Amino acid sequence: MPRTLPLLPTSLVGSYAQPDWLIDRKKLAGRFPPRVRARELWLVAPEWLDEAQDDATLLAIRDQERAGLDIITDGEMRRESYSNRFATALDGVDIDNPGTALDRSGHPNPVPRVTGKVRRRHPVEVRDVQFLRAATDHRIKMTVPGPFTMSQQAQNDFYESEEALAMDYAAAVNEEIKDLFAAGADIVQIDEPYMQARPEKARAYGLKALNRALEGVEGETAVHICFGYAAIIHERPEGYSFLPELAGSTAKAVSIETAQSGLDCSVLAKLPDKTIILGVLDLSTHEVEAPETVAARIRRALPYVPLERIVVAPDCGLKYLPRDVAFGKMKAMAEGAAIVRAEHAGGART
Repeated sequence: MPRTLPLLPTSLVGSYAQPDWLIDRKKLAGRFPPRVRARELWLVAPEWLDEAQDDATLLAIRDQERAGLDIITDGEMRRESYSNRFATALDGVDIDNPGTALDRSGHPNPVPRVTGKVRRRHPVEVRDVQFLRAATDHRIKMTVPGPFTMSQQAQNDFYESEEALAMDYAAAVNEEIKDLFAAGADIVQIDEPYMQARPEKARAYGLKALNRALEGVEGETAVHICFGYAAIIHERPEGYSFLPELAGSTAKAVSIETAQSGLDCSVLAKLPDKTIILGVLDLSTHEVEAPETVAARIRRALPYVPLERIVVAPDCGLKYLPRDVAFGKMKAMAEGAAIVRAEHAGGART
């Protein structure tokens, strides 16, 4: 049985730094996150790639455990980006003849071209969960791209509306999430960064699609919303354009970033029923935070969110950081959470 969680449990948002022997990190950093398949990024021959990704996943799991994290992910070692592995595995998508859509930065990017009804063909991440579950006795979390975000990262050549497209993506995500819990996941997180990037559309149908993706799901769920990878999107607004609206989602937890943006944490009071996955690592710099810096960032949220409803995490994924920096930041995060936990000793989560 997975371990009982302490107060202020720690977790990655999802991704960890992939090893230099696995993926071409210069190519990865020199482009926008791929929306179509980008097999040219892998440094291992196709016949050995699955085994290499498994080995890298074990390294990511052990690094998280050594750093003292309480909830473990697979580090997304098998992914070229957080979204493309799932989005390109669906029926109704022509991945051989991609389309074009604007990224959140306003630049055109090759994307899946939707030419038919979107359906989930088969489980995509179930083996990933099974592998992770067998490799650790910690609580485990798996991430999936959100339906709204995938609808914004596609060229729609089939549906009458983006909303209809998003709802079919939601049905596919819903099937995947149920299978992930059945395979042993303790937590499943839906990544929806485009709700922040395109708040008007998110208000129109994004929340509806998110709740459809969670319909009938039994298990602990979260939604991640952010300003984009710091390595690619350098400017941060002072506040979210879409966050209080997530009070209307059926997800138990909301994952946000506060470190790089210096977010006014008073907005968290508008999510009174949600666990807050609190981003406290600034990923725009390779400087490893002191544990006390992390502790101070955690304390900023305490006037608005009780300790029992906070999970401590990075602002976003650690994918673009050097591995030694990613590990150092992760360890500082665990030590910073321990400082605040000691200040409020006596409680524990279940």
